[in-house]
Amino acid sequence: MAVKEALNKLGLHFIMVDLGEVEVMENISADQREQLTIGLRCSGLELMDDKKAILIEKIKNIIIEMVHQNSEIIKINFSDFLSKKLNYDYTYLANLFSEVQGTTIEQFIIFHKIERIKELIIYDESTITEIAWKMNYSSVAHLSNQFKKATGLSPSHFKQLKIKRRCPVEEIGN
Repeated sequence: MAVKEALNKLGLHFIMVDLGEVEVMENISADQREQLTIGLRCSGLELMDDKKAILIEKIKNIIIEMVHQNSEIIKINFSDFLSKKLNYDYTYLANLFSEVQGTTIEQFIIFHKIERIKELIIYDESTITEIAWKMNYSSVAHLSNQFKKATGLSPSHFKQLKIKRRCPVEEIGN
């Protein structure tokens, strides 16, 4: 909404406004670009011109969407999925991502998967087995090993800590 508002203020017509991407109908003048940059900054956003930075953001957005919002399990290898989606060789994408972010695409995916698993453990009524299936792990053991490596806790121990920290509303303040 903030992006649409900034574009409207400048009288720019957009075809599409999506996460990290905008397609406008007109050619943007240098003055309009500067005004857009200022307008976006006021909303805590930035205009990116660097093609590599834009590509990195697209990679991140695809990963975040895949892990946090996609209820369908991707049946193909993620590297193939990413290559097809962005129309670049995966080796190029992986090297660029590592160079700019200081971490691999795989580590970025694992970090987001672990955060999503924490959410599912805390807020969802799913079992660890169901979570492993939902998050596309080959087994509960694989999920558990990766979770423990990242957090220092097993998923079941993490769930127990969550239960211990929660206090029934009636008991608060007694």
